[in-house]
Amino acid sequence: MADEKVITINDRIPKLKEQRKQRANRRLIFFLSFFFLLILLVIYFQSPLSHIKTIEVHGNDYLPKEIIVNSSKLSSGTSIWQLDKEEVIARIVSLKEIESADISRKFPNKIEIHIVEYQRVAYMYQEGKYYPILSTGAFLEELPPNVMPVDAPILRDWEPGPVAQELAAELTKLSDGLFNRISEIYYTPTEADPLRIIVFMNDGHEVHSTVRDFSDKIAPYPSIVKEIDPNKIGIIHMRMTPYFEEFDVEEEEEGEGEG
Repeated sequence: MADEKVITINDRIPKLKEQRKQRANRRLIFFLSFFFLLILLVIYFQSPLSHIKTIEVHGNDYLPKEIIVNSSKLSSGTSIWQLDKEEVIARIVSLKEIESADISRKFPNKIEIHIVEYQRVAYMYQEGKYYPILSTGAFLEELPPNVMPVDAPILRDWEPGPVAQELAAELTKLSDGLFNRISEIYYTPTEADPLRIIVFMNDGHEVHSTVRDFSDKIAPYPSIVKEIDPNKIGIIHMRMTPYFEEFDVEEEEEGEGEG
């Protein structure tokens, strides 16, 4: 017991004072930091630092960024925290090419617009010009002269109207694999079938069908083609019960010889 060191209250007082001082300093630093942070936030919100500086657009494959930004009516004088997101989104989706839109803010002054465009299901060819048709059935302005459609079938001998819109609705129901196998679709109405069409496939076959329930009628196409001799090309009739009719090669060769 005699060897144990005894710490008196006088020895502990300096250490307690130091601990209190450190706690007081930490508390002071916290309040000062919080105070300056509030000042910085006030300055940020009240100054041009929070105004829109950059607008990025994501998801647009066809519609130019400039058209989307212009339709949003966002400008550099608007605070990113004061804009009405619902109102801006409503202006963007008023474009008939846009299916949906969303907006996100990125500190300190960037706006990101995320959009989903309606699918282009076909291009109507008229007088050397191509007019996109959306999955909604809406017709767009002609493509620029230097742009060729490669992502959807081309419609020939068609006119804008209910029949073309009905076909557009049917094309949206096709699988991607089957949709990509279609090259051109001709409108060839007859007295017996005013909705008759001829579909040219990328593999060389023709499909004779009709607009009404076209997606259901052409659905068996891949399995039917598998049963056809690869060396034979012809017409696959797909209005009622599907059947294959080989092209008359002899008649084609005679026609070419006469030409």
